[in-house]
Amino acid sequence: MNIAVIGDLMLDHFVIGRVDRISPEAPVPVVRFEKDEFRLGGAANVAANIRSLDATALIVGVVGTDDTAETLRQLLRERGLADDRLVPVPSRPTTRKVRVVTTRNQQVARVDYEDEAALEGPAVDALLAAVRSASQAAQAIVLSDYRKGVVTPEVIAAARSAAGSIPIIVDPKVPDAARYAGVTVLTPNHHEAELMTGTRIRTADDARAAARMLHAATGANILITWGEHGMWLYDASATSPIDLHIPATAREVADVTGAGDTVVATLALALARGESLSDAARLANRAAGIVVGKFGASTVTRGELEP
Repeated sequence: MNIAVIGDLMLDHFVIGRVDRISPEAPVPVVRFEKDEFRLGGAANVAANIRSLDATALIVGVVGTDDTAETLRQLLRERGLADDRLVPVPSRPTTRKVRVVTTRNQQVARVDYEDEAALEGPAVDALLAAVRSASQAAQAIVLSDYRKGVVTPEVIAAARSAAGSIPIIVDPKVPDAARYAGVTVLTPNHHEAELMTGTRIRTADDARAAARMLHAATGANILITWGEHGMWLYDASATSPIDLHIPATAREVADVTGAGDTVVATLALALARGESLSDAARLANRAAGIVVGKFGASTVTRGELEP
């Protein structure tokens, strides 16, 4: 099973140490360094989740030509993920999120290295060619949009054109919902859904109204991830449209980082295998409940998902 993963690749860099005093220079903790840890983030974490679920991820994205890119490529290869569709752009840094974290998993600070500017010139042509190549070889497509310049209207259009009848699942970040018109499923978290609709989501009625507004703007089925409340699904593809609240399954939350990546990866695989959207959403909800119990951007396995 091939899933095309198109979007913003990131390297999550954790600087881990102990805190036992406050700096005399400013009211901030002094972190005594112990180790570095590197993990796949963004679209790369979506791909890692797909691989962890025993499928093949065809990754399309942009990297720099820096040391961060080499580390990212090495981590991909260690996971059995090909990096041949990554477009190198010497003028851009590879996106890296540096988190200073204590040994008790408390985040002290974060430093972002990134360039959100739109691509230009030959890099655009190379990216669109990679999008078409991956999409035509896939049984589902994930667009992982972290607003770092990859998931542009041109990329969305190229994926839609190449997709044919296969599902396109989008994890959105841009508040303009119409940008994603014509995709199969849109999976905003409730904060993103609020920005897209100009509403507040506090109750089931609020979630239902927001999901229907997003459907009206995009034509897509809508899956709103809602933290401890679970998920809200508006499935317009059913014989009769379905509004479905799926309660959360997490017993203990350690870190929500990357949970959305796990959701879209699981959802895409289930849809590619022919499951209904409601069943796929329930499975994705279970996967999210597992992954938030782990530290940092993490993955789930098929064994963990089995009842």
